Amino acid sequence: MTARLLFGGRETAPEAFDEAARRAAGAFARAGVGEGDVVCILLHNGPAFLEAMFGARLLGAYSCPINWHYKAEEAGWILSDSGAKVLATDAALRAQIEGGIPRGVAVHTDHAWPGEPWTGEARKPRMAMPYTSGTTGRAKGVRRLPPPPAEAAAMDALYREGFKHVHGIEPGMRALLSAPLYHSAPQGYATQAMLNADLFVLEEKFDAERTLALIEELKLTHAYLVPTMFVRLLRLSDETRKRYDLSSMRFVSSTGSPCPAEVKRGMIEWWGPVINESYAASELGYVTSITSAEALRKPGSAGRALGQARLSIRDAEGRELPQGEVGLIYARQPAFPDFSYNNNPEARRKIEIDGLWSMGDMGYLDAEGYLYVCDRASDMVISGGVNIYPAEIEAALITMPGVRDCAVFGIPDEEFGEALCAAVQPDPGARLDAEQVKGFLRNKISSYKVPRRVDFHPELPREESGKIFKRRLRAPYWEKSGRRI
Repeated sequence: MTARLLFGGRETAPEAFDEAARRAAGAFARAGVGEGDVVCILLHNGPAFLEAMFGARLLGAYSCPINWHYKAEEAGWILSDSGAKVLATDAALRAQIEGGIPRGVAVHTDHAWPGEPWTGEARKPRMAMPYTSGTTGRAKGVRRLPPPPAEAAAMDALYREGFKHVHGIEPGMRALLSAPLYHSAPQGYATQAMLNADLFVLEEKFDAERTLALIEELKLTHAYLVPTMFVRLLRLSDETRKRYDLSSMRFVSSTGSPCPAEVKRGMIEWWGPVINESYAASELGYVTSITSAEALRKPGSAGRALGQARLSIRDAEGRELPQGEVGLIYARQPAFPDFSYNNNPEARRKIEIDGLWSMGDMGYLDAEGYLYVCDRASDMVISGGVNIYPAEIEAALITMPGVRDCAVFGIPDEEFGEALCAAVQPDPGARLDAEQVKGFLRNKISSYKVPRRVDFHPELPREESGKIFKRRLRAPYWEKSGRRI
């Protein structure tokens, strides 16, 4: 039995949701979906997304989310590469990608899920098959491999324990999610919340004050929030903040991108010791965890290895580095089944050393084994021979009033090789200029880290994972220079 689902002010009883999921499974099965097949989902947050996801689970099929911002070429690549048998979408989004839908893919836009419900025995559920950020070339589908039967029960127990530790999952929780379900972490959170919660509140999109109102009104106990949401919450006026009772909240989890220490401290001071963070990746699973108490003692850290996870910091040649030295982060989490990149086995071999994998993130371990994530190796800027990590600058810039989102990256510079550029997405109605941005940063970070150039964008480009697509922002500068970085 699943949780009560609340969306848009309308509650769906567990029995009604389970019936809808069985109808979705029936529709998919009639389209040829069987165990190990793929169902792509191109939908906004809502009950239909969850019904399609749980319908695929019943059949032992993979659910593959597609970012609803995508156009025909982007969505068509995922539909083709994944080998999807079915696409669950709506009429408007179908029209948006119509030219990219491969022949032979059955398209379901009627979320009444016509036809008879699935009545067969539920199969071993597959995990989602997300497509990664695509930092090099095309995005890659992460397909989890079923564990050997003899290891399945033990691995399942490890997985559940890790999920409980990172997200606070527990029976009877009253959980809130407003992040897009096309991201892998929110999709996993929604799955476990639906399986364990008394009440699961799904929002179409995030609104800071509405989040506070829902917590008070529904006495919510758990939530999944990301650092940009924390920033928008902290920008609410003192009067607004004090208006709501948040005492029911017991556990807030955050993954996906490092949370600036200043932002996390502000949330802990306001909400109490309920903020928890994890370093994770679609390929790795949840590798580290850190509580509020640890975060106050170790500001900026992403925590220590979770459960039986292994962590290692390596140089470019794969040699292990001592504590405190920055290098590539390699990790392995045995609580998550092994994976392959769909149709691209060579890509996995390129990221593996000694049974550990690296997603290209750079960081270091301190004497107590706490991990500090600096940036992606591909994002590091070398200016005048000095290594600069844009994530540190972004963490400061996102706290500037009027800045909705930002990205910092390297551009060609004749004198220093590279210079820093900041791409800023202002809040609607905000009036910012480059000198204001630079002045704000000079009071936060060293002068040599202040970007020489500041560009403003109505909206920043996003990758499949929802992260800002820095390659698209960098490319025009390097193309003009005749160099590549």
